[in-house]
Amino acid sequence: MILLYEYDLFWAFLIISSVIPILAFLISGVLAPLNKRPEKLSSYESGIEPMGDAWLQFRIRYYMFALVFVIFDVETVFLYPWAMSFDVVGVSVFIEAFIFVLILIAGLVYAWRKGALEWS
Repeated sequence: MILLYEYDLFWAFLIISSVIPILAFLISGVLAPLNKRPEKLSSYESGIEPMGDAWLQFRIRYYMFALVFVIFDVETVFLYPWAMSFDVVGVSVFIEAFIFVLILIAGLVYAWRKGALEWS
């Protein structure tokens, strides 16, 4: 038999996490000003009229630079739990983390040689 009272905390969390965003949208809809001026409806609110089309082609280099940054940024998150429990885990985990860092360095060298880190 499944005891439903064991899930009280889960249901409370689920209800609260669903109600808070709904309330935030409702409150912002009530408190927001209703007058929509042309400046507010513009793409940019800087006061300068936009010139040209908003759809511009960007070079792939910007996306590659961002992708390399995200990859190495996310990989450092995997090192944090290892660093926090370094005194508890053994030498084998240290060797695994060292190999992991070596793979990251090899990826960085590869990206560097391919020119993915060149901005201009």
